[in-house]
Formats: sequence, C-alpha cells, structure tokens
Amino acid sequence: MSNALPRRTGHRITVQPGGRHVRAVHGGQVLAESDSALVLREPGCPDAYYFPVRDVRLDLLTPSDTRTNCPFKGDASYWSLPDAPDLVWTYADPKPEVAEIKGHLCFYEVEVS
Repeated sequence: MSNALPRRTGHRITVQPGGRHVRAVHGGQVLAESDSALVLREPGCPDAYYFPVRDVRLDLLTPSDTRTNCPFKGDASYWSLPDAPDLVWTYADPKPEVAEIKGHLCFYEVEVS
C-alpha cells in the first residue's frame, strides 16, 4: 500500500504501513497507541505516523476551530488538549494521492519502538 504524488509536482509523498509499535504521549498520558499506524514520508519533513481513529483516545481530545490547507494532502482539522492546542490533526477528505490517511490522526510527538 504505497501511494505517491505525481512526479510532475516535484514533491513526492509516500504512505506505507508503519510496521512498528507507535505511541503518542503528552504529559505522561497515552493519547494513542497502535501497531497499525501508517507512516507518511514527505520531503523536508520528519516521518509522520497516522494512527487509525480506533487507536486514539478521542475522549481526551477536543475539536479545535483551526483549519489548514496543504496543497499535497488537502484540508486538515485539529484536536487539542487543555494545555496543548492543535496537538493532533486529520484530513477528513485527503487528496486522492494520499487517500490512505483518511480515518487516521497524526500527532506532533510520537514514540516509535
């Protein structure tokens, strides 16, 4: 399951199974933990692990009003903790080239083991 943006953009993004155990922790609280995360690789950016929504503690997060646009991935919406605004993001309707990340959430800080 690898997908990449067309070479004509000069910006190649790949999405693949992460193949590792990953956790998102903030303030000692585990917010997400998964063996099924996807890893998105994008030039100039660190690897981004996208957790399936079923592996995320949504009960601890609050939707944010923040929205951003990535010309390569689409429109992102964010989730927050009381002491960590916009800590998590998701693409509800990602661009076709990265469609695999639909239904997944990404965190700024992830532990990989």
